[in-house]
Amino acid sequence: MNKRILVTGGAGFIGSYLCEKLVNKGNYVICCDNFYTGNKNNLVNLLNNKNFELIQHDITFPIYLEVDEIFNFACPASPVHYQNDPVQTIKTCVHGAINMLGLAKRTKAKIIQASTSEIYGDPEIHPQTEEYKGAVSINGPRACYDEGKRCAETLFWDYKRQHNVDVKVVRIFNTYGPRMQKNDGRVVSNFIVQALSNKNITVYGDGKQTRSFCYVDDLVEGILLAMEKKNFPGPVNLGNPIEISIMQLAKEITEMIGSKSKIINKELPVDDPKQRCPDIELAKQKLGWNPKFKREEGLKKTIDYFEKLLEEERQNA
Repeated sequence: MNKRILVTGGAGFIGSYLCEKLVNKGNYVICCDNFYTGNKNNLVNLLNNKNFELIQHDITFPIYLEVDEIFNFACPASPVHYQNDPVQTIKTCVHGAINMLGLAKRTKAKIIQASTSEIYGDPEIHPQTEEYKGAVSINGPRACYDEGKRCAETLFWDYKRQHNVDVKVVRIFNTYGPRMQKNDGRVVSNFIVQALSNKNITVYGDGKQTRSFCYVDDLVEGILLAMEKKNFPGPVNLGNPIEISIMQLAKEITEMIGSKSKIINKELPVDDPKQRCPDIELAKQKLGWNPKFKREEGLKKTIDYFEKLLEEERQNA
């Protein structure tokens, strides 16, 4: 049976891929986005589709729709954007979750929350399992996002316990791919844009801090599997467990592009995690999910995307 599905943040990086996949499966998809970081260009393939509807709306205010499923993916996710208006970030996480959970309660819809590896903070255990409670600063510049997302998870479990809402929670680790914003300050987009422009590549700190990067197609597959899995609310980690230092990533991207860029070091931002890597055993066991894309393959697709984007910008300048 075709479903009516709401995707909040549906014009964003991950949300737009979800919208495409869900429409292609024969569903009627309502995309809700306030376009703070979302971009209508991400939805260009869907705008004329009769099974797709776009609503400009901020989920910190209630919305009244009839839906079968809700994917709650609305929130700026890069430090550049979420630190720009930290109070609004918390409102989006907390008021947004309350409004979407209220909608799910009223319509008896199934709802999935895009949580984040940021709820683990600067982790003291490695890799991070779902049982780990995290080491998060409550008063640092990243806290608006980290604590906002932690509170949103709490709300999801409380609506499940108190109102029997059918909830799911996925904890998303670093994700990359086409449709990332070039100015979002994230390490993959930063390095690629700097290397393509032959500008200095900025590595914060000594570059020994590690991350693990999951290609967006793999991530979206995991999200859809989590939504469909019966009797498994999560939380479940979704990310690529192959770890790499930031310095190594900078070198890989520079070499792949054949860039003349030099790597320079700048001061590490406050509360920047030293390491971040998911334990995905639960996703493997419960969802049968394992990321397939090799980093070189995913980076090539992402580099091609930014190359085209920068060329279009030059032509339109």
